[in-house]
Parts: sequence; structure tokens; C-alpha cells
Amino acid sequence: MTSLNERLNQAFKKAIADKQAVALSTLRLLKSAVSYREKELRRTLTDPELQATINTQVKQRREAMAEYSKGGRPDLVQKEEEELSILLSFLPPQLTPQEIEAEVSRIIKEVGATGPQDLGKVMKTAMASLTGRADGKTVQEMVRRHLGA
Repeated sequence: MTSLNERLNQAFKKAIADKQAVALSTLRLLKSAVSYREKELRRTLTDPELQATINTQVKQRREAMAEYSKGGRPDLVQKEEEELSILLSFLPPQLTPQEIEAEVSRIIKEVGATGPQDLGKVMKTAMASLTGRADGKTVQEMVRRHLGA
């Protein structure tokens, strides 16, 4: 099985060869973020750390899409969507809202959460098991709804 870093490098080379401008710019930005993080840590990133870096990039794209939507810029929203789909291709498949809901219910029972005061406990466990497969904001909203927060 190839590592995430190798997949990233292969996709980058393919984007260059196929002259895919959007993919190339997206992957260039991602490689830059990875390089910055590696320099910060003074070592090569592990696959989970690389996933976390990709998740950060995904979050930035989603936030930009929301801002561009508010600003009435559908052209920029479309560009961000294209970049988002490229980034998501390097992450495990995203869970559906129903799957996230089921996982949140299971975690709440597992940790014995009873109310809003247990939000931190539930979120810690939830994000440990759902990182990379679900948006943290979505998970938090579901946890809050279940706990009545």
C-alpha cells in the first residue's frame, strides 16, 4: 500500500503531465503546507499528520466557499469546490450525516454523557474516532443537539 505522501507526489506529477491547472495549483499549495509543517516539526510527516494538514486545507476551502457565497461570487465558489474535491480525494471517504449521527449516539452512550457538561468528553472521543472522516463542526453540532447544549 502506498503512503499518502507517495500518492500526493504521484498526483502532483500527473497534474503536471496532464496540464491540469486547478489540480496543479491545489496540490502545489498542499505540498507547500506540508513542507512548512515538516520544517516546523523538523521531520517527515506521518500519514495521520499529513491527513491533519489536508483536513486544514479542506476546512479553509469550505470557509472560503461560505464567504464567497455570501459575497455573491459563484465563480470563486466553483473554483473552491474543484479544489475541495481534489483535496478530499486524499482523505478516507467522508461519512454521511446518518453515519455521523449513529457514531455520535454510540460515543455518548460509551462515555456515559448525560448533559451539556459532558460536551468536552464526548468531543474528545468523537474527534479521535472521526478525524478525517467527518467535519469537526458538523460533529460538534450533532453532539450539542444530542446533549441539549
